[in-house]
Amino acid sequence: MKTATGARQRGAGANQATAPDWSVENAAALAAAIAAKLTETTGKEAQSASAHDWYMATALALRDRIAARWIEARREARQDNRKRVHYLSLEFLIGRQLFDVLGNLGLIDTARQALDMLGANLDALRQEEPDAALGNGGLGRLAACFMESMASVEMAAKGYGIRYDFGLFRQSIKDGWQQERPEDWLARGNPWEFERPGIRHAIGFGGTSESTGKDETAPHVWHPVEIVTAVAYDTPIVGWRGKHINTLRLWQARALEPVDLEVFNRGDHIGAMAKRNRAEAISRLLYPSDASPAGQELRLRQEYFFTAASLQDLVRRHLELHGHLRGLAEHEAIQLNDTHPAIAVAELMRLLVDVHFVPWAQAWEITRATLSYTNHTLLPEALETWPVPLMQHVLPRHLQIIFVINKLHLDGLRAAGRSDDRLMASVSLIDEHGERRVRMGPLAFLGSHKVNGVSALHTGLMRETVFKDMHSLYPDRIVNKTNGITFRRWLYQANPALTGLIVDAVGEKFLDNAGELKHLEPFAADASFQERFAAQRAANKKALAAVVQDRTGIRIDTSALFDVQIKRIHEYKRQLLNIVETIALYQAICDEPNKEFAPRVKIMAGKAAPSYTMAKLIIKLANDVAVKVNADPRMKGKLQAVFLPNYNVSLAEAIIPAADLSEQISTAGMEASGTGNMKLALNGALTIGTLDGANVEIRDHVGAENIFIFGLTTDQVEARRAKGIDAQWAISASPRLGRAIEAIGGGLFSPEDPTRFREIATVLKLYDHFMVCADFDSCWKAQRSVDSLWRDQAMWRQKSILNTARTGWFSSDRTIREYAGEIWDVPLPEV
Repeated sequence: MKTATGARQRGAGANQATAPDWSVENAAALAAAIAAKLTETTGKEAQSASAHDWYMATALALRDRIAARWIEARREARQDNRKRVHYLSLEFLIGRQLFDVLGNLGLIDTARQALDMLGANLDALRQEEPDAALGNGGLGRLAACFMESMASVEMAAKGYGIRYDFGLFRQSIKDGWQQERPEDWLARGNPWEFERPGIRHAIGFGGTSESTGKDETAPHVWHPVEIVTAVAYDTPIVGWRGKHINTLRLWQARALEPVDLEVFNRGDHIGAMAKRNRAEAISRLLYPSDASPAGQELRLRQEYFFTAASLQDLVRRHLELHGHLRGLAEHEAIQLNDTHPAIAVAELMRLLVDVHFVPWAQAWEITRATLSYTNHTLLPEALETWPVPLMQHVLPRHLQIIFVINKLHLDGLRAAGRSDDRLMASVSLIDEHGERRVRMGPLAFLGSHKVNGVSALHTGLMRETVFKDMHSLYPDRIVNKTNGITFRRWLYQANPALTGLIVDAVGEKFLDNAGELKHLEPFAADASFQERFAAQRAANKKALAAVVQDRTGIRIDTSALFDVQIKRIHEYKRQLLNIVETIALYQAICDEPNKEFAPRVKIMAGKAAPSYTMAKLIIKLANDVAVKVNADPRMKGKLQAVFLPNYNVSLAEAIIPAADLSEQISTAGMEASGTGNMKLALNGALTIGTLDGANVEIRDHVGAENIFIFGLTTDQVEARRAKGIDAQWAISASPRLGRAIEAIGGGLFSPEDPTRFREIATVLKLYDHFMVCADFDSCWKAQRSVDSLWRDQAMWRQKSILNTARTGWFSSDRTIREYAGEIWDVPLPEV
């Protein structure tokens, strides 16, 4: 099926020659292996084993089966001298691994049979696995999809991140308010990982540095005052059909000494643990609050910790294989996933100049040729900056290096006659306005040979806004790589019924090449296929309804339109617009209860950052609106609303196959890409949204007639903001909008506390930065078009099928191949 191609040949099909045929795995043999693992790991007989015991035994039996191929894949990469990609990300939202591994090995049915023989149930075991919630949202899930795709396209790659003791918090809803609890995903062990106690790196913090020469570019000796040990934990990432397996290496922080014995013996038993607690706090929690100076310092320590450990690790391996660092960029590609690992620019320079004594100019060439940077946001607050005093305190040598990089950069501009004050201030790595701060976005840009956006619109805006002046200096550096999703998880595993239906219709080729989904198009108008398509959707909706009832106690109408918005709660993502439209619809039904309305269930899920007060208030409003709507007998058969708590990958896998309508309604120009929009469209949901992020490309691929677009464009948003963000004009022109806002501010949904949502009403009226009011009427009109189409079920199903058929381009395999060709210079086998 695949042949080696490109400048560097892999050798005569080494991969195909050694890859095992997983399809011949015998259920009885697997059952025996699971039973053996049960005894070895729990010391129990089958009769007394719990579901979690069976899960651990099954996972460990599978891990044993892939270990040999994992080792072989690494050996082949070394033997073939293949260029390796290193993906640095503070988040990897990998979710549950059991079905990911079984699905990619083609062993789901085999495992089900094996467990049946043992008196256990595979689907029950699936629920025993905790979500590895090592991410916040799209950024971390994209990293997980990319890791799976890099293995599936048979690329030698390694992901690097942090092994957080506690992932993103577990969300519960109490009286409508978000409550946060630790997500203790490691409490009962993680069968997928291998601790590597022999792979550890010393990570320094603080102290001083001294020059070994007269020139500022001379090597320095850094004397850190604190050393933290980074210990590696490896998880195998299995590619499609098990042909290639890569590694996700996560770092855990440990103190050099577990306890200060002298302090302990003096009786200060708590103080004796202080250094250990300070060190281990680095990998304790994903995204600690940075609202305090101590929180900011911990964030910076986290980012440097994993970046430094990862760079030391890959440099060590490179030297073992090649003996020198001159050709680092020829053999290694390092991708910085957002600005979190941007300190890699200074750290790689430190390793090259201070540790390996590479001359500065040569080190800079190597650094830029090796690094590349993905930008994920245009929001100024998300483009990280660090106070110079904090950087001086935590990473003094790195601050020196950044100052030298900046000086040489600006001196070069002056020499080229580009020395006007505005340009120099714009492209400087140091923000001199007010408190001096190090700007990590420009640092990552300057230290990389390629900088990519994640959708066509976002990349264009990067060139025009946040990196406009950098782009003028380096016009060939910014490229676009529209995000993608792994179909293995988001279609084959999440929606096996739809997958089977597609296989019956067009064969299995699309399982290996998502572009083959296009052959489903002729079936979109076929009445028989539509009927089977509707049946699998009905089953998925019934399954989701069971989840909703279990988590909220609400019984939803499965014959209604499932209107879904699932994403991190943020004002620019405009959950508030969705809620205001829900309120207006509620009021319209109240006004005419006997009028026929298309039945609709509004489903929302997502977490708000613990310190994001407005986002948490929006969650409360969503829940209070749901309480009133669901209690009103006039809404029966017309409107329901639910907020599902603790949104994560596993919950997404239940929601996405059941969604009829996908809400992608962010303010135009503010969402970099989105990937939930792709997952929902792939599973047949029709999109209602603005021309923002990848919505533009989804429209282009599925057809404008198969998507509901509304609202201001990016240019119109900017023009409207230039006129002011007071929304009285929009409210005056829209009685329906004004009435909904008055209901919010007047306490209709909070009679026990009428002022609870007054702040939201005030923001909508006077500070409509996110254009909720400006876009409301357009949104309302688009939603009524949705109602009209829903009444024509044959046409709705046709458009739904076309969405699935035309989203093959959004595979993360395609995205990774584009990275490989244009950014990483990594040849891959042909499809």
